[in-house]
Amino acid sequence: MTASSFAIEIEVEDPAWREAAEDVEAVALSAASAAMAAADAEPEREVVILLADDDVVQDLNARFRDKDRPTNVLSFPAPEAPPGFPPAPLGDIVLAFGVCAREAAEQGKTLRNHLTHLVVHGVLHLLGRDHMDEAEAEVMEAEERSILASLGVSDPYELPRDA
Repeated sequence: MTASSFAIEIEVEDPAWREAAEDVEAVALSAASAAMAAADAEPEREVVILLADDDVVQDLNARFRDKDRPTNVLSFPAPEAPPGFPPAPLGDIVLAFGVCAREAAEQGKTLRNHLTHLVVHGVLHLLGRDHMDEAEAEVMEAEERSILASLGVSDPYELPRDA
């Protein structure tokens, strides 16, 4: 799938994604496109989003982060292209269905909105944003809130009123 000047490929490896969220590919495409545009990503950058199961994400998390457990989203930035060459792919994002569905239910969110948030979060990581300290986290979360608001998704960091 291609959106504007960005090439965004959505691969649904776990059919549970399609069963649980209508138009899951369109949701992921819209979120990635909005994040790349809002963050001023270079034109022609490519992103691959893999919607997988917990086992796939756990394996990747163990191999690349030494954390032998599934997590909601992983981002794998591509190496930069050498000067004078076309822009390299931006990278890959992998999401675990079970973790994402469980988090959405626990947080009282739709899976669709949680997926949108995590794709935006993953794209921002590919673009160099991080949340290793409080200052970075505040900047990244503000950027996420702005992008999500443009997509009609409420603040994912706002606590439920009855919490």
